[in-house]
Amino acid sequence: MPALLRARHLLSGCAALALMLWLTPGASADEPVDVELVLAVDVSLSMSADELEIQRHGYAAALTHDNVLQAIADGAHGKIAVTYVEWAGTTWQRVIVPWTVIANRADAERVVAQLSAQPPNSARRTSISGALEFGSDLFAESGYEGTKRVIDISGDGPNNQGAPVNLTRDGVVRQGIVINGLPLMTRGGLSGAYDVNDLDRYYSDCVIGGPGAFMIPVNDWTQFPEAIRRKLVLELAGPASPQWATEEADHPPVVLAQDKPAADCQIGEKMWRNRSWMLDSR
Repeated sequence: MPALLRARHLLSGCAALALMLWLTPGASADEPVDVELVLAVDVSLSMSADELEIQRHGYAAALTHDNVLQAIADGAHGKIAVTYVEWAGTTWQRVIVPWTVIANRADAERVVAQLSAQPPNSARRTSISGALEFGSDLFAESGYEGTKRVIDISGDGPNNQGAPVNLTRDGVVRQGIVINGLPLMTRGGLSGAYDVNDLDRYYSDCVIGGPGAFMIPVNDWTQFPEAIRRKLVLELAGPASPQWATEEADHPPVVLAQDKPAADCQIGEKMWRNRSWMLDSR
């Protein structure tokens, strides 16, 4: 066969193979959604059993709230992809709800059913950096392509295990991922020596990041369901939306990532090293 003919035959075969791969279901493009959202929830030993249940119920109520569903419906695609993860120490992360699309109430209720299928477990230590690394890796396997990718992380103490949280935060943000926070300043569970008085400042300075990033502190567990609902609306609707303006009018302003109050991003590690007589709690 002449060289030119062989070359044409080879190119024709490559084109056919490319077409077959393109038509294969497993090779299809990721499904577009408005937001890919990782809900990363602290279950370290500092959280009591009752508080763990309050968290689960709070997220379940928020995901099915009319305002949240409206924020989802108002998006360009009218749907989001969400996964729910519980975390504690560096190597302790559990996916409770795998990536799932929410486009309507029925979808949200299916997520809630998965969320309620088994009780939460707790574990030692607090590695916010580990949770952020785990959460950022989840986007690669989501099967969705969001206009925005967000890690929504809640916790009741500073990072005390794993990589420095501010450095991990910076690496995650460089990937184009926004990190929003929900610092739980509730003083429950096995607290005391590991409590940080200004956990909201710590989250603002060391944890959250990315364009429009914000955090909403929770000072009492009675505030938790409303805080979750509000944070989801803000994350899904965006700062240019009427819903954001309404939330800002009805509540104190959220703390944006651009605000830089002084905070020691190594405070949790220092407290852990100086614990001496303390039993393991977080």
